[in-house]
Amino acid sequence: MPDSLTIQVRPARLADVPAMHALINQFAAEKLMLSRPLGELYENVRDFLIAEAEVGGLVGCAAVHIDTDSIGELKALAVAKSAHGQGVGKALVTSCLDAAAALGLERLFCLTYQAEFFAKLGFVRVDRSRLPTKVWSECVRCHRFLDCDEVAMWRLVR
Repeated sequence: MPDSLTIQVRPARLADVPAMHALINQFAAEKLMLSRPLGELYENVRDFLIAEAEVGGLVGCAAVHIDTDSIGELKALAVAKSAHGQGVGKALVTSCLDAAAALGLERLFCLTYQAEFFAKLGFVRVDRSRLPTKVWSECVRCHRFLDCDEVAMWRLVR
């Protein structure tokens, strides 16, 4: 990738799912994020935004998943290693915040291993007990549930 990356953030399409799956699970294999099965990505493709480079195709993805009438989760944020440090993650988070605002959500939360990155974008640590019950219904299915080391963070959408 060139030093200055030109990207477009857009809604994901079904054709993007295999590349999203490969990107997410590359980081999951390094224990930097949770893996996502291919079927889950197809089922939730409408939640995802894609960062597409002018040259090089898909370089990132992230999703906004609605949990309650006021809170959503920013999940599955992944940026290709070749695009790190070029504003792709920030562009995806900003686009997710815009999407959350358009939906009428008040707050967006994430469970992350990259707390410093999210803190730079206005997210603050929060006790997990403040998160919607719905997220816990997903967490209990995770193989790391009893030994979870992800950091819970959130911020106001506007």
